[in-house]
Amino acid sequence: MVNIMSGIPVVMTIAGSDSGGGAGIEADIKTFAALGVHGSCAITSVTAQNTTGVLSAYDLPPHVISAQINAVCSDMDVRWAKTGMLSSVEIVGLVAKEARSHRLSLVVDPVMAAEAGGDLLRKDAVKALKEELLPFSKVVTPNVHEACTLSGIDIKDVEDAKKAAKKITEFGVEVVIVTGGHLDASDVVYEAVSDKFTVVPGKFLEGGTHGSGCTYAACIAAFLSKGHSIIEAATFAKSFVEKAIISSVKVGHGVGPVNQLGSTLRDAHRFATLQNTISAADLLVSCDDFGRLIPEVGCNIAMAIPSATVVADVAGINGRIVRVRGRPYIAGGVELGGSGHVGRMVLAAMEFDPCVRAAVNLRYSEKTLLICKELGLSISSFDRADEPAQASTTGTVDRDVTCAIEKFGSAGLKKVPDIIYDTGGLGKEPMIRLFGKSAEEVACQAVKIARSYSSINDTDDHIGV
Repeated sequence: MVNIMSGIPVVMTIAGSDSGGGAGIEADIKTFAALGVHGSCAITSVTAQNTTGVLSAYDLPPHVISAQINAVCSDMDVRWAKTGMLSSVEIVGLVAKEARSHRLSLVVDPVMAAEAGGDLLRKDAVKALKEELLPFSKVVTPNVHEACTLSGIDIKDVEDAKKAAKKITEFGVEVVIVTGGHLDASDVVYEAVSDKFTVVPGKFLEGGTHGSGCTYAACIAAFLSKGHSIIEAATFAKSFVEKAIISSVKVGHGVGPVNQLGSTLRDAHRFATLQNTISAADLLVSCDDFGRLIPEVGCNIAMAIPSATVVADVAGINGRIVRVRGRPYIAGGVELGGSGHVGRMVLAAMEFDPCVRAAVNLRYSEKTLLICKELGLSISSFDRADEPAQASTTGTVDRDVTCAIEKFGSAGLKKVPDIIYDTGGLGKEPMIRLFGKSAEEVACQAVKIARSYSSINDTDDHIGV
């Protein structure tokens, strides 16, 4: 089941190459990597393809395809393989022959057309797929249109999908999964041996779907190679593809490709952001001088993950940094969504500049503003009397911060100022907000401000800026 040398499964994809990187071999290899299996490949066709469709395709000679399969299987312990674009009768027959020769357990994605447009399977090859490949396959994963072609049944609902799945197993394949992206988002799994149907529910999501079929079949092969049951594999694959759709990025003018590594990268960004914020908070409380910058309501520092849109994407202290005997002390731990107050400030700044992902709130004084000016920090402000008191504490972003940034930008300066302050009012304590690209950067700047106090006479607390 696993590679005897590395201890991880080796899975092969036998499919076409998508020059746009959204589907085919490229999608499969990214999926294998994300799921922790070693991906190998045999390219059957080279397509000139982008997000708008397939412009042209060149089938590799059969002996070249065969050589790729033999090269991998003679060296690695390949048990599971996934097939994708097999455009001709000759290629279908060759892959069937090689699969039998190397005793490969096949997951067949019967690719007939590209998501963005363009036929990828010739009409005469459909017959070969049914008669030569499916009889030696473990799983086939047609979408609704492909299942209609393979079964001859017009599919309009889940019950029709069940009939089609059962009909397709008559060709000899053990398991049929009719994917529901073109139906009601539910996948129908039929296991011929036990005559059992399982419906894996789903939901339609916003995002690009180019490569979703390839990714799904690659997931099935990867999970089966790890020893999961077919129902577990189908359930896990469904979840993986949904996350990949949500994480998709618009890279061209057509159908956006799914992002197989989106969830993995998001987890990595969350971890890195948490660690950065923890380090920043430790830096602040390690500086005794910082105690003089802590507001009466306490201080918080926050940092957002890239592309954050809600407070839950922003790491902050679940509590506050407060003064104990004049020194800073953390009352709480750092977690995602830990600070709604400073989190909304960060989200407001990111609407203008996505690189500005961190902020800390400081006690207001004219002396602090003077120090900020002397350090070369850019400054803007807002007046709480200009809008209702609840405006900055409701919604996703801090509207007071938004107003201050717009005011700053109207002067032809850079989009997000380093400092935004207000002088209080409407029952609110006056506050200074310090912004930066990371929590550590903001903390370092705050410590620099705190340590600069000794260079200014304590009586100079009414110097205008």
